[in-house]
Amino acid sequence: MSNRVSRRQAGRWAAQAERQPPVQYAPAPYAQQPAPGAADTETRLAQLKELGELQAQGVLSPAEFAAEKAKILNS
Repeated sequence: MSNRVSRRQAGRWAAQAERQPPVQYAPAPYAQQPAPGAADTETRLAQLKELGELQAQGVLSPAEFAAEKAKILNS
């Protein structure tokens, strides 16, 4: 008896699958990723500009500026 139930279910599922339109997936949009070093360069430039502004405001001494600049450039 279980074999008959299985065949009946399989028949129902097949009929149901025929009635439904096939699922179509849109391709994922291609996102161009920046070069690996581009983000680092932008980040470093932003940090250096900020350091320059801090030195211009008198927050950092020339020695502190040079030390922080070296850290950024060597990272």
